[in-house]
Amino acid sequence: MKHSRRYFLAKTDPDTYPVEHLERDGRTVWDGVRNPQALKAIREMKTGDRVFIYHSMGEAAIVAVAEIVADGRPDPKDPKLAVADFQFLFRVEPPVTLKDIKATGLFPDWSLVRQSRLSTMTVPDEFVDWIAARRTNCAF
Repeated sequence: MKHSRRYFLAKTDPDTYPVEHLERDGRTVWDGVRNPQALKAIREMKTGDRVFIYHSMGEAAIVAVAEIVADGRPDPKDPKLAVADFQFLFRVEPPVTLKDIKATGLFPDWSLVRQSRLSTMTVPDEFVDWIAARRTNCAF
């Protein structure tokens, strides 16, 4: 199903910036991304879009959802890079692991499955539908 907003996934190392910090802070500037494909995704982010927050270490999993509250734009510290502002919305309970996602066999072409090192990416509408059907307590 085509959604009215876009969805992205942003990876964070829980030792560096765990979801608990985003939840506590309420809002953050997402920065520090250098990969050209990931920067392209950040530049495409618009206010009102949603972001799945993904812990990349330990048991790799989607752990929360945030909303984009300021469009992707050049990083003021380095205009070759890009940043966007995220606002914490809710935790995904239980987290959705990469193992769970791969086990479906439904998303073999998604960057999360194909390019494990890519830190920020778009999310296919089919994945949003799949996760929403399994997490009835979350408004994606």
